[in-house]
Amino acid sequence: MSDDALVIFTPSGKRGRVAKGTPVLAAARALGVDLDSVCGGRGICSKCQVAPGYGEFPKHGLHVGEDALSPINAVEARYDRIRGLKEGRRLGCQACIQGDIVIDVPPESQVHRQVIRKSASERVMEMDPATRTLFIEVPEPSMHEPKGDFERLSEALAAQFGLTGLQAGLPVLAQLQKVLRKGHWQISAAVNEAGNGTPPRLVAVYPGLREAALYGLAIDLGSTTIAGHLVALDDGRVLASSGLMNPQIRFGEDLMSRVSYAMMNEGGAEEMTRAVQEAMGSLAETLATEAGVERGDIVEAVVVCNPVMHHLLLGIDPVELGQAPFALATNEALDLHAADIGLAPLAPGARAYILPLIAGHVGADCAAVALCEAPEAREDLSLIVDVGTNAEILLGNKERVLACSSPTGPAFEGAQISSGQRAAPGAIERIEIDPTTKEPRFRIIGNDFWSDDPAFGTPTITGICGSGIIEAVAEMRIAGILDPSGLIGSAEQVGTARCCATGRTHEYVIHDASPDGPRITVTQGDIRAIQLAKSALYAGARLLMDEMGVDKVDRVVLAGAFGAHISPKHAMVLGMIPDVPLEAVTSAGNAAGTGARMALCSRKSRRAIEAQVQRIVKIETAIEPRFQEHFVAANAIPHATAPFEELAKVVTLPDVGFNAGGAPEGGGRRRRRG
Repeated sequence: MSDDALVIFTPSGKRGRVAKGTPVLAAARALGVDLDSVCGGRGICSKCQVAPGYGEFPKHGLHVGEDALSPINAVEARYDRIRGLKEGRRLGCQACIQGDIVIDVPPESQVHRQVIRKSASERVMEMDPATRTLFIEVPEPSMHEPKGDFERLSEALAAQFGLTGLQAGLPVLAQLQKVLRKGHWQISAAVNEAGNGTPPRLVAVYPGLREAALYGLAIDLGSTTIAGHLVALDDGRVLASSGLMNPQIRFGEDLMSRVSYAMMNEGGAEEMTRAVQEAMGSLAETLATEAGVERGDIVEAVVVCNPVMHHLLLGIDPVELGQAPFALATNEALDLHAADIGLAPLAPGARAYILPLIAGHVGADCAAVALCEAPEAREDLSLIVDVGTNAEILLGNKERVLACSSPTGPAFEGAQISSGQRAAPGAIERIEIDPTTKEPRFRIIGNDFWSDDPAFGTPTITGICGSGIIEAVAEMRIAGILDPSGLIGSAEQVGTARCCATGRTHEYVIHDASPDGPRITVTQGDIRAIQLAKSALYAGARLLMDEMGVDKVDRVVLAGAFGAHISPKHAMVLGMIPDVPLEAVTSAGNAAGTGARMALCSRKSRRAIEAQVQRIVKIETAIEPRFQEHFVAANAIPHATAPFEELAKVVTLPDVGFNAGGAPEGGGRRRRRG
């Protein structure tokens, strides 16, 4: 194998060995990676740009040397000279693989762009934004009164609006004199009054009377995606929503992989900070362009994120979050200059507010969910689960609220799945399997019809995304293709040729368009990945229930963009969540994003969540001995010991078993794994 090199593509997670000297574009095509090119590999179109990663990648057990790709050649140098390549980018058609390598395919280089499913939910906002516009008449300068323009502006604000102690940064001061004279000493001043004892800040100035709204950004910085909403600060309406992949994925798909990258690569944390801050600036520009809004009219941003993203965004090394006691650099809410976190394309003095963190593994995004859902205001007991790469869970009512995080990993988002992919046009997102014939039918993103409908046509089917793999595994269990332990039966045991042998295990074929198209299957390895993810999620919820002293909850809320696309029935069959009546399982949509919008629109909301975070009881799953016990029991589908009585009222799960003896394993006892 010395003439071969291992190549791992992110964010798809697809990997394989290729001959050294293979162009990255050719390797991507051989491995089924979604990398664009329209110029025939001549280095003209630049659509095949990739971002190689170097250094230590503990998750993959890989060291990537600086010579893992061929040096920049004349074609790349010419393209960079004429049109410019982003720092760290290479042309996939020109760069050749010389050693083991991790390569990120950025969103703009993907043929099938990911669908960022973090749209804004409809919600009436209580309006009390921290930044408002004040129309002021400023006395003209005089030879007899040697005061600066800013000082006279400050005095006018104090006299006309009672605002004292005004502060302004250099970017705003640099514009002030020109604006004052253009407005003939009448200006509209955008002033940020964050409260909590902080002085008012001048963030932007406009000549004359400004009657148009000011704008703000609500940003949900996730480990996989970054979603943003451009919001009018006069009435809370959302003018634009957009998102992009978090470019840190190339350093590791999950949070601990990124912490490891920072620990094992000198300058690794700074590298990840640069990447995410550049992405934040790009997202701000995209939102402004989409809404047709001047960037200088965006005066504020609110950001929510998990603790690792929080530290990396701020340029803080996250190494302490990778080891007990998981100490945060700070858990308090932060009020910053927006440009300090990459949001330079806004008003010159724009501010950024970051919600408080709850604990070392429970972040500002969970605080935003708590703000949105307010379990402390309800009589009934609510379990709120923000499903993602790192699931964050809240349990509570008006008596008490608990919180924890659970490391589910990226399987729920299509990563580490053999045919898995991010949510993009062509990805299977819904599936049903006939219990009698074992035949599947499915729907893909971008097509409103089921695959057995003539109107479905012959679209390009590319893979299966997170919601699709959850439904596939649950449907396989309902149809008797999968036993309670998670074992796929053979064609003879199940009664369908779609169950094919692969080594010592079996796989179920959903779609086969070979030799020219993809062959989409659910393998035994896929089942195991989903079992691990769902067991972590259930164990976290169960741990909070133990702490609360209850065996049942009244309602389950699936939060997060991904949670909005999960079928409650399939989630219950899989055993992702505790047993409740299906009608008691609801979706809150992108609750973290909604919480961010609430904090953007209302200072009262900021004070409320700052106070509530102090009252939430944090449970650390990593040191709770019962977590492992719950995790092991939850490996069965739906569960080894919990009866799931409510589920049994609507779904009958077949009593099948595909262990070596062929006898049913009822109750989901774990089979021995050799």
